[in-house]
Amino acid sequence: MKASDVRAKTVDQLREELESLKKEQFNLRFQRATGQLENTARVRQVRRDIARIQTIMREMRVSDNA
Repeated sequence: MKASDVRAKTVDQLREELESLKKEQFNLRFQRATGQLENTARVRQVRRDIARIQTIMREMRVSDNA
């Protein structure tokens, strides 16, 4: 997911995407703990996507207040 793709979405879409990624992150952690995780790179990718969305949502909040 690119930052430009995230910026093109509305706040509601970002919240939905964030919720979806957090669920996926939980499932990936669970798979890793039980030894069933095949794509280990996905853990890092999801973590970074979550951070990217949170950062852009914060930027949106700050720019609305300024």
